[in-house]
This record gives sequence, C-alpha cells and structure tokens, in this order.
Amino acid sequence: MATDSRLSSTHSSQAQGIVEHNGDTLTLSGSWTLPYYSSLNQMVGAIHRKKANLAELNLDQLTFVDTAGAALIVKLAGAEVLLSALDASTLADEQQQLLRTVAEAMAQPRYQPTPVNPVLLFLAQAGQKVTAIAELMWILAGFIGQTLATLFYILPRPKRWRFTPFVAAVHDTGLNALPIVALLTFLVGAVVAFLGATVLSDFGASIYTVNLVAFAFLREFGVLLAAILMAGRTASSFTAQIGAMKVNEELDAIRTLGLNPVELLVVPRVLAMMLSLPVLTFVGMISGMLGGAVVCALALDIPPSQFIAIVQRDIAINHFLVGIGKAPVFAFLIAVIGCLEGFKVAGSAQSVGEHTTSSVVQSIFMVILLDSIAALFFMEMGW
Repeated sequence: MATDSRLSSTHSSQAQGIVEHNGDTLTLSGSWTLPYYSSLNQMVGAIHRKKANLAELNLDQLTFVDTAGAALIVKLAGAEVLLSALDASTLADEQQQLLRTVAEAMAQPRYQPTPVNPVLLFLAQAGQKVTAIAELMWILAGFIGQTLATLFYILPRPKRWRFTPFVAAVHDTGLNALPIVALLTFLVGAVVAFLGATVLSDFGASIYTVNLVAFAFLREFGVLLAAILMAGRTASSFTAQIGAMKVNEELDAIRTLGLNPVELLVVPRVLAMMLSLPVLTFVGMISGMLGGAVVCALALDIPPSQFIAIVQRDIAINHFLVGIGKAPVFAFLIAVIGCLEGFKVAGSAQSVGEHTTSSVVQSIFMVILLDSIAALFFMEMGW
C-alpha cells in the first residue's frame, strides 16, 4: 500500500506531457505515461493532421515515459527519427533504453508474403497428395502383410481360433445386411431393365433386356453394389469400434495382457467379411435379376419362365464365377482398411469421425479401382 501511494504521488507530481512544434523540430516535455494517454493521443493526431515537416526531435525535457508513451512518441515522429534523437539525448539510461526498445520493435517491417507462381503451387500440392497416397498405400501394404502373417500363424492352431467374435462379426456384417442388399439390388435391377427396354425397343430387340440384366448383375452389379454397401456400412463400423477402443485405452490394456490386437480384433472381422460378402453377392445377383424379371414381366410381356430359360440358354456359368470370385478379395480389402483406420485413430472423438469417413472413402475407392482393373483383365483374357 505504501508503494502504491508513492507511485500515485510520483505520477501526480509529474506534469502532463506536451508537444511544442517549432519549425522542423518537435520538443517533448512532461510525463508521457498511461494516465495521460488519451489527451496525448489527441495531440499526436492534431500534429499529424497539420502534416508538418519533421526533421528533429528534442527529448531532453521529458520527465517520465512508459511503454504507452513511448509508442505514442514512435507514432508521432517515427522510429528512425526517435532513434537518431536518442543518440544526442541527455535522458536517463533507463528511459533511453525503453524508448529504443519500443522504437526498434515498432520499426520491424511487417511480413509481406512473397508472390507464389500458381503453376508451382499446383505442382507442389499435387506432389504432396501423391506422397500422401504413396505413404498410405505403403502403410496399407504393411498392415495387410501383418494380417496375413497372423492369419497363417493361427490357422494351423485351432486353440487360438476365436469363434465368438467371428460369429458375432458374421451376424453383424452378413445377416443384418441382407435386407438392405436385397432391396437395393432389386431396385437397381428394375432400373437397368427399364433402361434396357427403353433403348433396345428402338431396335426391336427388347428380348435382349434379359441378357443385359443377367450379364450385368452376374459379372459386375451384384458384387459391386454389395461391396459398396459393405464399405459404407461395415468398414465404418470396424473403424468406429476399434477407434473407440483406442480412445478408451482398451488396446493398451490388450497389449498389457500379452494379447495380439491383430489376432484378437482384426482376423475375426476379416474372416467374417470374407464369408459374408460372397453370400451377399449371391443374394444381390438373385435380387437384381428378380427385379429385372419383374420389369420384363410387366413392361415387356416376358414371363418369368421365359426369363429363366433365356438366362439358362445364353448366360454362361463363367460370368457367375467372375462375379463371385471378386467378392472375397473385396471383402478382405474392406475389412483391412476399416481395421487399419481404427488403429490410426488418435485420442479424441473428432479423430474417430475423421478416420471413419476416411475408411469409407478408401474402401469404396479401392473396390471400384480393383473392379475396373479386373474388368480389363477378364476382357483381355476372354473370360
């Protein structure tokens, strides 16, 4: 309290600072401190409005100055003029040091962003994206290798098989997904039949709508629609489950108990997906052709018996084998990507959401990419 009273008496004994303008010289006197900031700022503004030429600054009559007053002095005269005036000033060392520090700080040039060539910027961003994709593929390849190594290790050891999580995953990924897969493929089959009937009727070839629907669903649409649905439904579920376990530090507890998280969490889900997706693919094929058969019966007067006869006569079994053969590969990739993104989750709920979205996008992209590569391969092979 005594110190505060002495400071108050000191400030009250100092006269308010003033500015005297004589020609090209500004003379500062009095106390340039925070209590007088408002009136001092008005005086500085008035001098600026006069647009007077300033070449010299006289600081010898200053009695007291603080950081606020020093900033006003820099605003009034400029940092360079103030620094040159300090060299010839008789102020106390602490006052000069304060003014010099404020002037040097305010004299630092503002950051000016350098112009960037848009072409170079585009190339740099493209390079970063390619590098990120290459790193992602490298991590995915490593995780696939780890999963396969664990799988081959436990297959000849039945005591290490975990039937309960496997059956639970089959129930979740397969049985619960049957209705949505059947409904979606039925509707898509009807749409494909409508399109075929509309286009082929102009050539008098409406009967080939049957071939179009059967060929499309046996080779492509059955497995592709089922895989995309599983990528959006199951891969996100795997990521969210494992991610939540990581956030809750359950994975650390599993490792502390001496258990392998890949063996405990990944392998049962991968095997369940590889069992469920071929079944869902078969259901999708049948439902898609059923939707096409309904449209053919209603719009083209092709009865179901004739539809089945045409399919049996014109569609070879290899088309079904091509479609069903892609299902385990797609299932393995979807499950691995979903589990990998779950392990990559950081310790926050936001990270769970981000990696869940990433797993869905990556799974769908990989499914479509591999399906296009497989289509080109089978076309070249004549299969």
